[in-house]
Order: sequence, then C-alpha cells, then structure tokens
Amino acid sequence: MKRDSKLSSVLHVLLHMAERDGPSTSDYLAQAMQTNPVVVRRLMAGLRYAGFVTSAKGHGGGWLLSCPLEEITLGDIHAALGAPTLLAVGHRTESPGCVVEQAVNAALDGAYREAEAVLLARLDQVTLAALSKDFHGRMVSGGFSHKDMDHAV
Repeated sequence: MKRDSKLSSVLHVLLHMAERDGPSTSDYLAQAMQTNPVVVRRLMAGLRYAGFVTSAKGHGGGWLLSCPLEEITLGDIHAALGAPTLLAVGHRTESPGCVVEQAVNAALDGAYREAEAVLLARLDQVTLAALSKDFHGRMVSGGFSHKDMDHAV
C-alpha cells in the first residue's frame, strides 16, 4: 500500500513559507516539495479554504501564511487536507465472505481505530510554532543559517 505523504509535504512547505518575508510562489514551493506547481496549488487550496494561507496573483504574488504559527496545529492541517488516512495498513478484503477473514477484520478494526485516535490526538497537540522551533534548533545545531534556506529547498 502506498503511503500518503501530503501532510508531511505540506508541513515542509509551510515551514519554508514561515521563513520568508514575503509571498512564496507555487514554483518556489514546488521546488521545496520536488514536485509540480500544479500539485502545490491543489494542496494549498484546502489550506486557503481553511483560512491558513492566502494567495495573491500577479507580479510579486504567491502564497502567504494568514495566521500565526501558534494557532495552527498539525491536526488542523490534516483536516484541511481532507483528513487523509493516517495509517498505511488495511484489510486484505474489505467485505469478505469468509468468516475467518471477517474475524480478522473485526479484530484489526478496533486496533486501527485506536491507533489512529492516538495519532490524531497527538497531531492536535503540536503547533506549527513547535515544529518551527524544532526546525530552528536543528538548523543551528547543524551549523546552518537563514541564508542557507533558499539553497536547502
């Protein structure tokens, strides 16, 4: 099963945006995500709808954070992305006719729900400000500066 990396990618992009003084273009953010600008625009649409980012068209335009990092949790971002599945595990067959498979699914369903609830609760506790603080600590301990940010994209 393929892992969904949207949440991780968007968090990466938001931290880059938080480090910039002005707007970030979709091209710049796509470079940070190593993807196409169209992918960035699709991902950012949910964040704009939730009120976490704004965009401006034209020369000097781009994406801007629209609220303080302290007010946004990782859970908020997850929800703004459409609450994609957090666990990359699932049933072999969703609606099995086999009673053995039904018993297996019933046992796993509870475990999956509990694990996802714990993960969602943790995401709701971590703000983008805390993530930014961790990033800054790693940047300093790694000997990097803000000047290196554009090259680290």
